[in-house]
Amino acid sequence: MKLGDKLRSLRAVEGSLRGLGRSMTQQELAAAMKREIGRGLSQAYLSQIENGARPHLTHTTRELLARFFRVYPGFLVDDPEGYTPGLQSDLRAMDAKIDSWLFAGADQFTADPQLQRALLDVAEHEDSRKAMLLLAEILRTPGLVDRLSEVLRPGGNHNGGKRGNGQPPSHSGFRQ
Repeated sequence: MKLGDKLRSLRAVEGSLRGLGRSMTQQELAAAMKREIGRGLSQAYLSQIENGARPHLTHTTRELLARFFRVYPGFLVDDPEGYTPGLQSDLRAMDAKIDSWLFAGADQFTADPQLQRALLDVAEHEDSRKAMLLLAEILRTPGLVDRLSEVLRPGGNHNGGKRGNGQPPSHSGFRQ
């Protein structure tokens, strides 16, 4: 896939994540970048990238786009000759979608900094898919959420899940 195709694809995903029901326009992208990360690219420059007139990005431009779209900067290059999307792992593509979804979700929870930080931590994890699957297993294991929350609670008891009386923690739900 060419860099221009990747940028068009990222605009489509971003438009969907923002509830537009369509791709972000180049002009909307330029404005959103400036507003959200303090620096942006012009619509004309974005057009040149997408049309192949600028097949290579400067380090600064690549970093700005990667930061805005929350993708690995190395993604923002042309794929090598002979590369086909079939060679890309389905799980890797899924990880990118999960990360985008988590970052977008974190943006929705600014009023709850703990939840926002938790979503960002998972999205920034090396293998966010694995982290989500682990969370699902924790939730499926009876009593494990309560035991972990008791042990890991900030400023809480760190004596192996036992209360001062030697009894295991109660199972009254997740508390923070």
